[in-house]
Amino acid sequence: MQQQTPPEQFDMAGMVADLNNLLRLKTTVIGMKMFARVEDMTAIPKIRRPTAVHTTDQIVSMASRLGWTVGITADDLVGAQCRAVIGLAPQDDKWLEGQSYVGVWHGTAEDARKRQEALDVVPFGQYQALAVSPLSSGRLDPPDICLVYATPGQMIILINGLQYTGYRKFEWSVVGETACADSWGRALKTGEPSLSLPCFAERRYGGVPDEEMLMALPPSYLAKAIVGMKQLAKNGLRYPIAPYGIQSDVRAGMGASYAKS
Repeated sequence: MQQQTPPEQFDMAGMVADLNNLLRLKTTVIGMKMFARVEDMTAIPKIRRPTAVHTTDQIVSMASRLGWTVGITADDLVGAQCRAVIGLAPQDDKWLEGQSYVGVWHGTAEDARKRQEALDVVPFGQYQALAVSPLSSGRLDPPDICLVYATPGQMIILINGLQYTGYRKFEWSVVGETACADSWGRALKTGEPSLSLPCFAERRYGGVPDEEMLMALPPSYLAKAIVGMKQLAKNGLRYPIAPYGIQSDVRAGMGASYAKS
């Protein structure tokens, strides 16, 4: 019988402390985990179950804004769109048509279908439940992905941390409405860091502030970003980014930030 590789271990509370120290985040860093069995989700300590119907955006914000640990199944979500992005409903032809969006979010049926086809989603049939929880709680042990809400200034430092070693160019897309497919949908599907501009629904129902973006990424990538950001901070490249002054002689600043003395 082949032995399974144990999941990688992370100091979640330590990672969150490092993130808050490096980026001065205002919003709780959370984890998200998919479950093949509902029983495994409900066994999480101190988990809350909704008593009303919600969007996934609301469930995510219960963790990131209120600090709750919440578990859901398809029955807790308002419709096929929320369910399909996280693989709890089929991405069948009826869903792909996106008829309810015609005349609302898109001018034609063709536009609506193109948007639906562009979404990154978790394949249907693998999972029955999902849970979200503050990363520092350690209750998801480990989560599939971490969600970091941050301003653009904080986010570029996080990205720079990811690129400090093993550089790669990140190419992210914007689907528009249903931007959760750009963040947790894509990260759960691909296991890659995924940046999004939270959409209308995330801001209206999930309470995401105007100034925040969202990065979804597996814990291993978050750990890598933290190591990179710590080194950047030692090099004087840290958050907050102090304005130099648009009329100042730039040579002294450039020498400190862009050249090794």
